[in-house]
Amino acid sequence: MIDDKPEFASPACFLDEADDVYSGYAPRTEIVTFLNELLEAERAGSRVTLESAREAGGGPIATLMAAVQKDEARWCAVLLGHIKELGAEPTPNMGAFCAKCMAIADMSERLAFLNRGQGWVVKRIRPMLPRVRDDKLHADLKAMLDSHIENIEKANAVEAATK
Repeated sequence: MIDDKPEFASPACFLDEADDVYSGYAPRTEIVTFLNELLEAERAGSRVTLESAREAGGGPIATLMAAVQKDEARWCAVLLGHIKELGAEPTPNMGAFCAKCMAIADMSERLAFLNRGQGWVVKRIRPMLPRVRDDKLHADLKAMLDSHIENIEKANAVEAATK
């Protein structure tokens, strides 16, 4: 009698022994590259918002920029921590976004450009979230995504109020 039961090359009971890539998660090198890319962007955002808050002097744009700067600096620290936990070297670079944004003299236009930068971060994090296996990193990236969405909404409100 022939046994019609199929034999599997990778039984489900061995799935926990498979590496992250086999399971659909991003490899360590991709995650480190991704985190460093975000770190460069957050550094740029932190610098832009710090200098913009000073330039604005006061009012709703200055208040918003100061709040976003604290948020950006916080995410820099979180990203640095995760990169180091992965045994990698954090990039010392700042994203080109900083120079581009600071070249915009009009504060309302700069705010709109900053908002597009916040949107870029959102677009980068969303597709990576399902590919991050580490629970702490996943939670931090989700919180970072949520805070950037919140910053976009706040900036839209300030922009609408200052028109």
